[in-house]
Amino acid sequence: MLRRPDKFAVTFVFITVFLDMVGFGLVMPVLPRLIEEVSGADLASASIWGGWLFFAYGGMQFLFGPAIGNLSDAVGRRPVLLLSVFGLAVDYLLTGFAPNMTWLFIGRIFAGICGASYTTANAFLADITKPEDRAKVFGLMGAAFGLGFVIGPAIGGLLGTFGPRVPFFVAAGLAILNFIYGWFVLPETLAPENRRPFSFARSNPIGALKVFARYRGVVPLSAVMLLYFLATAVYPAIWAFWGIAAFGWSEATIGLTLAAFGLITAIVQGGLTGPVVKWLGERNTTVFGLVTAVVALVGYGLAPSLTVVLILIVIHAPEGFVHPALTAMMSHQAPDDAQGEIQGGIASLQSIGMLLGTVLFTQVFGWFTSPDAPVHSPGAAYLLAAIILTATLVFFLTLREAKPVTRQ
Repeated sequence: MLRRPDKFAVTFVFITVFLDMVGFGLVMPVLPRLIEEVSGADLASASIWGGWLFFAYGGMQFLFGPAIGNLSDAVGRRPVLLLSVFGLAVDYLLTGFAPNMTWLFIGRIFAGICGASYTTANAFLADITKPEDRAKVFGLMGAAFGLGFVIGPAIGGLLGTFGPRVPFFVAAGLAILNFIYGWFVLPETLAPENRRPFSFARSNPIGALKVFARYRGVVPLSAVMLLYFLATAVYPAIWAFWGIAAFGWSEATIGLTLAAFGLITAIVQGGLTGPVVKWLGERNTTVFGLVTAVVALVGYGLAPSLTVVLILIVIHAPEGFVHPALTAMMSHQAPDDAQGEIQGGIASLQSIGMLLGTVLFTQVFGWFTSPDAPVHSPGAAYLLAAIILTATLVFFLTLREAKPVTRQ
């Protein structure tokens, strides 16, 4: 039965999205040791397994995001959200008890499907929020994403000192508590007359990319965006493995450096993007961010110590300007009634870039840290990413600044 959502129901939705991102970040500090323990492989081989595990997780999110959203349009928001939260609890338990790599993959696939619940969470908030207030609410949703990514690695790293499986058991407990909380406080917000049958056609994740073919000015910028996402996928792909191979970092150090990375980037991106774009303009801000990103990547590839890495994290922060500045430039090349399509297409580009990048860079890391490597270099993947971003920067500089399309 429909009833008016209260603050407890809205809190549940934000906690759900927060836990999704905590779960993603939680894995990163302990994944190298867990893979080594489960597979018996060395660090170089474990990194390759890690790339495919990230691919399984991200691939499921990409494939099932539209389907989960369509399912909630058919059966309602409440059952899909509750099932997603319960599914995450099951995934954490599967991963925590995993006896071999097969079970780790099953857990990651399950987590990717359940982690696609953010589409339903956004739909839930759209159901209960006035149109003029939705930007504010979605901004808070973005904050939940960012906060989860900062806290997740920190928790995973600290708990990982007690064993690589401990963070998953803690996360499972939190997800179960959230499920129980949601069972009692979460109402259904989608009225029966507003539901529509499930459609496989509307669940096609590739369909979102069609928007770029409609607006020619977006195409070259979308290529820049895709290459940017591809290159920066190096960080979630190898950060933990690189920290262990290059400096002997513990799980706690990995988690805290990832948390610092996310926090500083969020502060700079959230607090300085507006003033910097107003000062430099969108194009120059993008150039500034890309140059900073290249410098940081080369620095990480050659860094001799943790101290240098911490300095680079601060220097690296302006890279956070690239995504919003490029997004703004792309939005100018489409009419007002196509802005949602553009954002959906950008989200698809991000997913594709992350999927390809995690596999590419873990393979490179594994090769250059293996006994057969011609040169032992834990930072080789960062140097490759720097080359890709340098080519991206050169390509971007060759593009002429297009005039905004006429508004509708």
